[in-house]
Amino acid sequence: MKMMSFHIPKQANVLARPNVNEAQRYRTLLQIAVVLTVIALALPALSNAYWIKIFTSVFICAIAASGVGLLYRQLGLVCLSQYALMGVGGWISLRIYHAWGWPFEACVLAGAVGGSVMGMVAGLPALRLRGLYLALTTLMMAGAFQVFIGAINFPDGGEGLSGRAMDGARLMMSRPFLAETDSAFLRYVLVWLAFALCLIELHRYSRVGRSWALIRKGDTSALSAGVNIIFYQTWAFGLAGFLAGCAGGLLAGAIGSLDGRAFTASESILMFALSIVGGVYNWFGVIIAGLLLRAVPASLSDLGVSGYVAMMFFGVALLHALITAPTGIAGQLADLLSRAPAFIRRLIERKQHD
Repeated sequence: MKMMSFHIPKQANVLARPNVNEAQRYRTLLQIAVVLTVIALALPALSNAYWIKIFTSVFICAIAASGVGLLYRQLGLVCLSQYALMGVGGWISLRIYHAWGWPFEACVLAGAVGGSVMGMVAGLPALRLRGLYLALTTLMMAGAFQVFIGAINFPDGGEGLSGRAMDGARLMMSRPFLAETDSAFLRYVLVWLAFALCLIELHRYSRVGRSWALIRKGDTSALSAGVNIIFYQTWAFGLAGFLAGCAGGLLAGAIGSLDGRAFTASESILMFALSIVGGVYNWFGVIIAGLLLRAVPASLSDLGVSGYVAMMFFGVALLHALITAPTGIAGQLADLLSRAPAFIRRLIERKQHD
């Protein structure tokens, strides 16, 4: 009797070998460490108290925006519930802090885990839906959270499941003892941002990242390489939710409490749009997205300009990014920097020739 043999596709070895240069991975990690260290040292010294708080929110939003970029860059998936997941992480962090008094870092990580679980729930439609249908589904989830948090609001030291104090003073969430001042907390948030960016980069250059790349090419390519699509898509949504929940816990620590009116579905749409404008194909794009989301409106407010002007500006910037600059502002800056040495060399040669 003839024995049956199974043919293993040639693509099956794709996951076993790196498809990127190891030096590129370490170069990117070094860039993240150096740039964020310079920011941590220089920014508090150059900013007043008001702008230190603004930049703190910028970097917190950058952590959440990194999850948006992860899903769109690696899998081509549109998630419009990331800001709502920030609210989930903030709610869990506040509830645990007021109920049991856990250390700040433990509360943030608990919120991150809660955001991860909800992120995986939000990613379930991605197993069947793509494009506009997935975007609408995640947007409806953000809207559902808006209704939910509008009804119960965020915990402030009260009893019961909601943790709301109906009578008496509201309690605030204390910051970690190493970051009690605004300047110290800004540096503390930058450490979390470095952790988030490095975590994403390590994923990109691992077996998980190569699986995501195959899924983005198409289900056929992924299945032929032996990729478990359900598992790795769920992993991506869980990681994005983890980062959003982490950002929510840090935001609760920065302010001391949270307001349900701030977590509208429109904020999730805006975060996605500005992540595209900032650039999802370069790690620095999430910082630009955070600047657009928080620093630009604050600057306009200082000038006495209506916030609607910022929305008009964001709309034009998004159209520009989608039509002529798909790599976003960060991609254009990276391209400009890569061309700078050649441009300088030509100027020197022209000057020597003259």
